[in-house]
Amino acid sequence: MRARGKAEVGVRLASLLLAVVTGFGGLVYEVAWQRVLATLLGSHSEATAAVLAIFLGGLAAGYRLFGEASRRWSARAAATRRPARLLLRYGAVEAAIGAWALAFPALFAGTRALSGLLPHEIGAAGFAFDVLLSALLIGPPAVLMGGTIPLLTQALARSLEDATRLHALVYAANTAGAFAGALAAGFWLVPELGLVGVLRLAAALNLTAGAAYALLDYARPALPLRPAAPRARTEGARGRARPLEAAAFLQGFAMMAVQAVLIRIGALAFGSSTYTFSMVVAVFVLCIALGSLVVSALPRVPAALLPASLWALLALLALLYLGLDASPWAAHVLRTLFRNDPLAFIPFHAVAFVGLLLALGLPIALSGATLPLLFDRLRRGAGELGDTAGRLYGWNTLGSLAGALLGGYALLFWLDLHHVYRIALAALAGAAALATPHARPGWTRALAPAAGIAVLLGLAALPAWRPERLASGLFRSRQASPYSYAGPGELFAHHVRGKLRFYDDDPVASVALIEPSPGALAVVTNGKPDSAVPADVTTTCLAALIPAVLAERTERAFAIGYATGVTAGELAALRGMREVLVAEISPAIVNAAPLFDFANQGASKNPKLRIVQGDAYRTLQRAEGSFDVIVSEPSNPWVAGIEMLYSREFLEAARARLAPGGVHAQWFHTYESDSASIATILRTYDSVFEHAAVWYKLGLDLLLVGMPDPSSALDVKRIARRLSRPDITAGLGRCGVRNVPSFLAHELLPMGVLHATPLEAEVHTLLHPRLSALAGRAFFVGAQAELPGTSGPAAAEVGARNSLVRRWRALRGGRLPEAARTQIVRETCTHRPNQCLALLAEWAYEVPVSEPRERILQWLRRNPILSQLVPLAELDSLAMLQGNGGATGTVRVEDARRAAERFTSYYHHAAPFSRAALEGLWRRCEADLAQSDRCVEARAALERKPLATGGWDVKRSAKRAPGSR
Repeated sequence: MRARGKAEVGVRLASLLLAVVTGFGGLVYEVAWQRVLATLLGSHSEATAAVLAIFLGGLAAGYRLFGEASRRWSARAAATRRPARLLLRYGAVEAAIGAWALAFPALFAGTRALSGLLPHEIGAAGFAFDVLLSALLIGPPAVLMGGTIPLLTQALARSLEDATRLHALVYAANTAGAFAGALAAGFWLVPELGLVGVLRLAAALNLTAGAAYALLDYARPALPLRPAAPRARTEGARGRARPLEAAAFLQGFAMMAVQAVLIRIGALAFGSSTYTFSMVVAVFVLCIALGSLVVSALPRVPAALLPASLWALLALLALLYLGLDASPWAAHVLRTLFRNDPLAFIPFHAVAFVGLLLALGLPIALSGATLPLLFDRLRRGAGELGDTAGRLYGWNTLGSLAGALLGGYALLFWLDLHHVYRIALAALAGAAALATPHARPGWTRALAPAAGIAVLLGLAALPAWRPERLASGLFRSRQASPYSYAGPGELFAHHVRGKLRFYDDDPVASVALIEPSPGALAVVTNGKPDSAVPADVTTTCLAALIPAVLAERTERAFAIGYATGVTAGELAALRGMREVLVAEISPAIVNAAPLFDFANQGASKNPKLRIVQGDAYRTLQRAEGSFDVIVSEPSNPWVAGIEMLYSREFLEAARARLAPGGVHAQWFHTYESDSASIATILRTYDSVFEHAAVWYKLGLDLLLVGMPDPSSALDVKRIARRLSRPDITAGLGRCGVRNVPSFLAHELLPMGVLHATPLEAEVHTLLHPRLSALAGRAFFVGAQAELPGTSGPAAAEVGARNSLVRRWRALRGGRLPEAARTQIVRETCTHRPNQCLALLAEWAYEVPVSEPRERILQWLRRNPILSQLVPLAELDSLAMLQGNGGATGTVRVEDARRAAERFTSYYHHAAPFSRAALEGLWRRCEADLAQSDRCVEARAALERKPLATGGWDVKRSAKRAPGSR
């Protein structure tokens, strides 16, 4: 008997460890399915709610189905006096989940093909059909996942006496695995393995667990379940259970709504990256597991513990409510304790996780204890444990489904976050009121309504959260201010962005409009400034007019993101433009659109402009016809959900919708970024648009311009004629660009240079999303990235041939007039100080004495900002790189190395350095026998790192690249 007991303990322990593994896989599936189905449904709030509803609905059905099945299997086994083989059956369930996951990529491909057969214009019916297809994809495995709690509870519990403990352990183990899955999927698995790789990994875990459970079933001793005294399933017993099942429903609703609110608060405090989402979800899941584990350790469960736990949960969450609008301050204080160092990324998030754990741990742990405590009150016969767990978890999951759909989506169309939180607290009060009389039968029924009314009055008296605090965006303040540690009141009093003109928590984001000064207005999304007038007008205006000038026609346009409406307004103001379709995902932005009419030509009232509320991917796919111009102005790629707009699949969809001669333009930035993120963006864009150029707008705001046929974009005569049109002249005037040379100066990398430049980066795809992880780490560091070097021979040849400035110069006999040089240099120095030195060096080489150039130099020296940004001391050295290399004399190793570094750092395709001049410097260095070996070694070291040094790649021969001097 002792041996049998030890064997049974071993089976239980192994089963619980396997439950950790399956919980890990379940959460990974949820993350992967959400991202995969976003490629079918889109990433808007309706799509997110639909996927979550399918998943939770499937779980609820699975709990109920397998709960009832476990009761029948146990009854049948008791009647035949044979083992029920529940572990074997559960092993088959896990294996089926794994098999489905392995087939999922093929099933999804078929689903997308089927969806693509529908006409584009069917609208809501098409979305409903795609939701149905999604339900067929993830519904069956979600139902199977619902078998975990009821089957393992029934299989591992041997009597009523240990049922609560075993049930709580199963719940805790499975939830602990989900905690690990939440962190692993968000921080490592998805960016490293891709979505298909993640599904395969989770499938392997399920298949292994299935086989292990089957082995455990055959290895466990044949101990019959010892039922307690039989209890009839009377209607009275069901009636007594209904209030507790209702309490489970309300608790599920409340905690899912609270989780949705806290995820948004986390985004406002830490930034809305995938890392923030993973941290908040992981805290919830871990604390739920800990709460369940505590119940499993209790020697006995007092009847009063359930209502006491619920009332305490309500009180703690109400207390938490009072400080949540100060969470941006707390996150800022934590951020100031860490350096802007990539090595501090994990330590910061680890400490942030601990901080969230301390703030949220106790109330969420109490919520985790609720279901095991409810199970203890509901359990009846030993053979009905699985059925009881199934019903209980089914009701709780249905409540979670309602909380996700209402608290995380529908209510936010009309209410703000603090309203949803208070509704969740009211639901918790209802759950506690329902549970209290069940534990204290002597209490009168009148007490519960009285308590509920008192709680509702108390909730109504809670103060509203202050939107100016929530929208403060302190997560971008990495350094401490004099008031950072003085408390939230002092910091918020001195961290004033301006007057709050508008605020709305919608289902997608928390949007604020802030007036920093009279006549100015900024859009702040989840605490992050996205656009402003007049500060960003040059950027948003040129986003419309650069592609409009380069395109063959401008009759129909598609714009991604409305924000201030400047881009859409400039497109709609063009002569001949028939329609501008704008995809805007945020309802709040749509509602606030008229407030920007003063700065965007009255865009919201322009009859040619139509705003479609929805995500850009699905809106573009479902739009009718083709477009001459597609302008994509998403938020930063580290923001959760934005990476889709930088993916190869989205770019391919955009290219497919371009009319002949059409242009696609994609905003990106180099601030708060790094070389890996920039290289990934450029590599992905180049994989779709072979003919692509990079233009600058406001310094660090850049524009990728791609088109299938670049002929119109390279025709400088046509561009000059287009620029003389009154509507475009007026639009460029609003952009701050006054003439042809100033416009051409904004070209940074000419058409085709990107394709001729080798980039050490992987392509970012929807099935292998890399960008958000890279960009999130880069945002943490907050550095300024540079574009990859493009001074290699192949790129230099293309650049010299396709540079619009050089083509325009060729039309004028190969010489730039002094006035044109002045305009080009002034425009470049104003916005891209690093690039203007090459233009000045070429000017000095070609025109040694120039009064206009001297005036430019004096202007740069007197300007307090540009004088710091433009290193004029380098000008003479750079002018040497404009020659033909004919100079004589010894050159030191250090001078040759610095010349090579200057060649790559300041290279500009509108004023390319002479490769022969650089070659001449190396030859003169190597000609000195005293340092010849060192010169050869230094040169070889640079040539081994062509990308790191910009790919200058000077070879031993003096052969010049065609088109370069």
